[in-house]
Amino acid sequence: MSRILHHCHQARSMRSLWLLHEIGLDFELVTHPFGPDLYKPEYLRQHPLGRVPSFTDGAITLFESGAICEYLCEQYDPGMLWRWPGHEERAEWLQWLHYAETIAVHVANLTQQHIVIWEDKDRSPLVMKLEARRLAKAIAVVEAALEGRRYLLSSGFSAVDTGVGYSIYAAQHFTDLSAFPNVAAYLAHIEGRAAFRKALPPPDATLLYARPFYAEPGSR
Repeated sequence: MSRILHHCHQARSMRSLWLLHEIGLDFELVTHPFGPDLYKPEYLRQHPLGRVPSFTDGAITLFESGAICEYLCEQYDPGMLWRWPGHEERAEWLQWLHYAETIAVHVANLTQQHIVIWEDKDRSPLVMKLEARRLAKAIAVVEAALEGRRYLLSSGFSAVDTGVGYSIYAAQHFTDLSAFPNVAAYLAHIEGRAAFRKALPPPDATLLYARPFYAEPGSR
């Protein structure tokens, strides 16, 4: 198989996995446990920082999820997922493609504080509180953009929904989405997609987010 995706359950690579299923491409999935195995020399040849995703298509290897999204759309889009140069939604499509990472960086910082750092003494309640608030502000932007829309673009579902949609899926573990009704409805729409469900961890998987919600220190 010339196309290979390296993946950890519920990590950023879920964006790429979901998009591959939306496009309907054949590929090999290599699933890694989230942790030190990613720093083994053989995997560092796939991703020099020991992270996921890493995607190989023949002689090409990419390890940024946004770049993988754009590459897959340019090469294999069946006609619905990309907004090509000259398309009237091109600028908006690009904005959301990159805004997915704006949300995800706050999710990553909260994931580090709540999950990756094992010892309570090494965690920072201040960082947790600040990042939770920054995450909520980032989600508020999506809330406003979704007014009157089912997906991010007025024309309907596109590849940028796999990026922002994953970020919202992960963010719900740190932010109460009941404060964002448009975003909550958006998450329900994407969770209903067959390709999204294929990208979810299997029932017996070890999850990155073992709890439904990680509360801020001192909250009830």
